[in-house]
Amino acid sequence: MMLDIRNLSAAYGMHRALAGVSINVDEGEIVVILGANGAGKSTLLRAIAGMCEGQVGGDVFLDGAPLTGVPADEIVERGIAFVPEGRGIFGDLTVAENLMLGAYSKHARARQDENLARVYELFPKLRERGSQIARTMSGGEQQMVAIGRAMMADPKILMLDEPSLGLSPLLCKELFQNLAKISATGLGVLLVEQNAKQSLAIADRGYLLENGEITGHNDAKVLLDDPAVQAAYLGGAGGDKKPAVRPAASGTRETAPPTSEKAFVRPRSGSRAKASSDNLAGESINALVSRASTTSRPQTPAAPAKAPAPAAGFTPRRSVKPYRTDEDPEIKRLLESMEEAAKSARSGSSVSAAPRTRTTSASETLPEIEVYRKSPLEHYRRGASGNLEKVEK
Repeated sequence: MMLDIRNLSAAYGMHRALAGVSINVDEGEIVVILGANGAGKSTLLRAIAGMCEGQVGGDVFLDGAPLTGVPADEIVERGIAFVPEGRGIFGDLTVAENLMLGAYSKHARARQDENLARVYELFPKLRERGSQIARTMSGGEQQMVAIGRAMMADPKILMLDEPSLGLSPLLCKELFQNLAKISATGLGVLLVEQNAKQSLAIADRGYLLENGEITGHNDAKVLLDDPAVQAAYLGGAGGDKKPAVRPAASGTRETAPPTSEKAFVRPRSGSRAKASSDNLAGESINALVSRASTTSRPQTPAAPAKAPAPAAGFTPRRSVKPYRTDEDPEIKRLLESMEEAAKSARSGSSVSAAPRTRTTSASETLPEIEVYRKSPLEHYRRGASGNLEKVEK
């Protein structure tokens, strides 16, 4: 086997991102990692590439040689290239310059021309855009640059984190076709991808990652046709059937921990009641209509209920005389004026009020109002003597 990961773990402080992950990738094989957001997929790739910021434990082997604790640049030298999420290309450099930067390692420089020809064969558009600034390219073209730059490192394993992120369906289809061509050249491909349907269509095997643990794995064809996988990752209507994943057997090349007793998905229950108007209303529509028709019929008014007789020994409180507004002359005059105004409004006539004038007594002094006017501009010029002289307009 080419890439072998055994009991890989990673943690960011107190948060455990990976716990005992064991996977492997062979030469010319495409392996896809499926999982929800936050399952630890990106952390897995970064830990393999030596770029994880957290505490990493476990063993990583490439062709039998250990890579645990090896610096990231040395891991690239050994034969693992990583295309991170977001591409990570140099936007201000040209396409050709980006590709050449991928061949900085010693063993890659020896096969630089051969690898460049292979990249141009897979992505002919990059040959045409060699002098174009990378940031002016479309998202799909930038992804080609990122993959081509990784291939210029002459890797044995190519790892890609969400390569189809932000691409149109047409560009996604073209991307996955190119990944199949890359695998045909003998490179092993480890792929993390949210587009489970297209990634499983080109993959050889798949692993299911949930909460930092591998919960199952199987051939890609089996996972693609599994109802539980369809319900969890492909938007299908899976039933209560458990996914057809297989645990790793001792003595075989599959080193994933046994997962036969743990399902990786929680399928939707098939017995869930459908939402209907009867369920929402609490009773059937016919019953509601019948009750509405019954209540809408004219009914005889019920006799007013008699007030209960006071209990023995109870003395009622003395009634308070209500306040009469017509006894107050001010309120009476106000009501009359309101009534008169209402009559005038109904008849269309408007009540014209006499203009109010302010009368002042001889002793009363009116406030002074100061009027500010903009001062005129004055122009000065320095004369021959050096003094300022006013210029008359």
